[in-house]
Amino acid sequence: MNEQRIEVDGKIGPIDSSRIPRYAGAATFARLPRLDQVSQADIAVVGVPFDSGVSYRPGARFGANHVREASRLLRPYNPAQQLSPFELAQVADAGDMAVNPFNINEAIEEIQQNALDLTAPDANGRGAKLLTLGGDHTIALPLLRAAAQRAGEPVAMLHFDAHLDTWDTYFGAEYTHGTPFRRAVEEGILDTEAISHVGTRGPLYGKKDLEDDRRFGFGIVTSADVFRQGVDEVVAKLRDRIGSRPLYISIDIDVLDPAHAPGTGTPEAGGITSRELLEILRGMRGMNLVGADVVEVAPAYDHAEITGVAASHVAYDLVTLLADGVSREQDLHTPSAGDSQ
Repeated sequence: MNEQRIEVDGKIGPIDSSRIPRYAGAATFARLPRLDQVSQADIAVVGVPFDSGVSYRPGARFGANHVREASRLLRPYNPAQQLSPFELAQVADAGDMAVNPFNINEAIEEIQQNALDLTAPDANGRGAKLLTLGGDHTIALPLLRAAAQRAGEPVAMLHFDAHLDTWDTYFGAEYTHGTPFRRAVEEGILDTEAISHVGTRGPLYGKKDLEDDRRFGFGIVTSADVFRQGVDEVVAKLRDRIGSRPLYISIDIDVLDPAHAPGTGTPEAGGITSRELLEILRGMRGMNLVGADVVEVAPAYDHAEITGVAASHVAYDLVTLLADGVSREQDLHTPSAGDSQ
């Protein structure tokens, strides 16, 4: 198929839907070019088809491609943020990481190295920022390791999830989708003065789960807090906690109520709406976002692409935030007309 793509200011954008129908052709995220079709990417969208760390329903290994298929309807202009992300930054789909589905420890090492490779600085010191589509939440640990290494310091984190994911072990295993952020705190890759869970709810194993989280430094904004306090108050509190620190955002799609995201492995009643999640993310504009992930989309449980559509829009707003950050960084390093030569 002869691809007809939108190009602005030297950046290669999505396939032009006025020339090629949205439902035609191979699915990349938002119908963007593949990484091998651009000379340099400012933002790389990469899939990690891995779900060997799940404790309940499997299937998130198929999540990345499900989100790509659901993203076909995304358009180049984001009116909620009043930005055209694909004009601000070169965004490309980097395909999927090939990781070991039988050895979790090896898979974690492979994901970390892949993330470092994709974000490696070029000759001008510029590296791509990464948006990762999971996969289960185990993958957040190696992604955080890579993000902290690139930042040169521990990173702040917003963790959107129904669950804490700070448990110690499952069946003696240290690395599962329920343990990544306990390991991240232990490894010193999170700035414990600026980490928060958002959207948590549901039964726990015991009160100690919350006591451990307080000890680790996590703030907790429950789904009930979002409902009672409202988006604006929640955003203000999160921004105040994070400040100007390098920020990583990790989103388990089960933060949404099952009415908005049925296709996930561990659904919990009483979640936030897709509108609330999107508005909280949009409230992070201007923050120092260094990377993000969207995980736990399990298409076998998704009907009418409800979860895939929600996840694709969440990913789109994350790409917009990243593109805004790339644009601001480039403006800082672009000499003005009055600068001496």
